[in-house]
Amino acid sequence: MSPIPAPDPLFDLADKVVLITGGSRGLGRAMCLGFADRGARVVVCSRKSDACEALAKEIDSRGGESFARACHVGDWRQLDGLIDDVIERYGRLDVLINNAGMSPIAPSLLETPEGLVDKIIDINFKGPLRLTALAATAMTATGGGSIINISSLASRRPTPITTAYSAAKAGLNALTQASAQEYAAVGVRINAIICGTFDTDITAGFVRNPDIAPTVVEPIALHRIGRPDEVVGAALYLASAASSYTTGSFITIDGGVAP
Repeated sequence: MSPIPAPDPLFDLADKVVLITGGSRGLGRAMCLGFADRGARVVVCSRKSDACEALAKEIDSRGGESFARACHVGDWRQLDGLIDDVIERYGRLDVLINNAGMSPIAPSLLETPEGLVDKIIDINFKGPLRLTALAATAMTATGGGSIINISSLASRRPTPITTAYSAAKAGLNALTQASAQEYAAVGVRINAIICGTFDTDITAGFVRNPDIAPTVVEPIALHRIGRPDEVVGAALYLASAASSYTTGSFITIDGGVAP
């Protein structure tokens, strides 16, 4: 399958270098395929090298170009090497999508262990914070770029079972706005997508459970769970010249959850 031609120069991503964390499954996988099909050179990044390699081979078989690079986003020490390897391979980085995350639940705030809180903060907030700084610095040397943070509706509608996760994603929202202000002058735009419930392997336990799914769907105006590919359009917009005057902003994709 050949890459899909860009329908408009505003959305042209041909030869752009796009790094997507958490890229081997779920929303990340959908974005890796979507960007590759439109001519971007995609860096597939996740913790497991075999998963990265498998998706990279699939992208290549579709006529795209990819680079598999395993990295644990929650390990601060690994992140410098990740950006360095992308620059060494391609000479530039145009788009970073901070998609990697984890959203475990706990029975109560008191029963939330410190180790779990540390993991949630490391992956959902600290990793994106460090990658934003490193990527923006690299982008500055080549004329700018776009950073997209994948946030969650939980950041704005927190619940007791997702307290730590909600707090981490709220921090990611703050990072989005603050870093957008810091890097605007050097041509780096930073935005976020607020995601509702999507059907992925992580959410399969409840969105595909006939006893639970109706409760999940009930507040959604479109009355269904989102498909992973339905996040791709917003990501393409934020990554391209079509959003050249957009920074520090949020796009909500949740099917119309009732306020």
